[in-house]
Amino acid sequence: MGLGRVELFAAIRFDWQRNQMPVRALARKYDVHRRTVRQAIASPVPPGRKSPQRPAAVLDGVRELIDGMLREDLAAPRKQRHTAKRVFERLCDEHGAAVSYSYVAKYVACRRAEIGAEDRDRAGSLAGFVPQAKDPGAEAEVDFGDVAVCLAGELARCFLFAFRLSYSGKACHRVYASQAQEAFLEGHVAAFETCAGVPCGQVRYDNLTPAVAKVLAGRNRVETQRWLSFRAYYGFEAFYCIPGEEGAHEKGLSSHCTSWAGSGSYCLRRFFLPGGRPVALRGVMAGIW
Repeated sequence: MGLGRVELFAAIRFDWQRNQMPVRALARKYDVHRRTVRQAIASPVPPGRKSPQRPAAVLDGVRELIDGMLREDLAAPRKQRHTAKRVFERLCDEHGAAVSYSYVAKYVACRRAEIGAEDRDRAGSLAGFVPQAKDPGAEAEVDFGDVAVCLAGELARCFLFAFRLSYSGKACHRVYASQAQEAFLEGHVAAFETCAGVPCGQVRYDNLTPAVAKVLAGRNRVETQRWLSFRAYYGFEAFYCIPGEEGAHEKGLSSHCTSWAGSGSYCLRRFFLPGGRPVALRGVMAGIW
């Protein structure tokens, strides 16, 4: 079996350092070019393979057209911006371009972000972010949100309890008639049963009244006695977000679950749009997870 590149470089360097073999002899012994021997002597790490730069003649001819469409989108309403499919259709219909849709889609996905960043940079407000890395089963988020439910023919205001694991996104939702502490605690019990366990790290919260009796400076909180006893029984830590805009992005997953805005509103959009008319909260609970 032939040697891999790393093993080959290691063997060449060993013979060169220990046995003082010349470059030509090493090339004959390992049946490689002398250039490879010199590369191994210079560094134990093989150089990366060079990928050929293939010209995209057809795509090069429509790059400016695509960029123009994407720049127009900067001033357009969010839901009226070009999709990759619409860009491809306009190129074919308006300009007669014989270009592949896959190339257009890849270019649009990459170029849209670059054009947006260039625009923000010109405006002096280049945004950035720090990606969050979560461990499996370590953290979760909890929130309460308003939801309108039709009960016995009348529209009633209820409250959606949302529990979501930060790593896997596995969630548990419950609907209650109030945000009382009993509902808050029962929602946790249901979530732990659904997830078959308790997060080994911390659970993130807003400053919910069932848990927090008083908000102090920073992240210090005076917790309610029953909530403290509940946490002690299940053995998990509570992480309280900073009030206001400063802590708005510390708990995005569960907040999206209980809000009509954002891509995380899947539960609300699927189960609480006008449709079924349950006659009791038990009927509502039967329809969601």
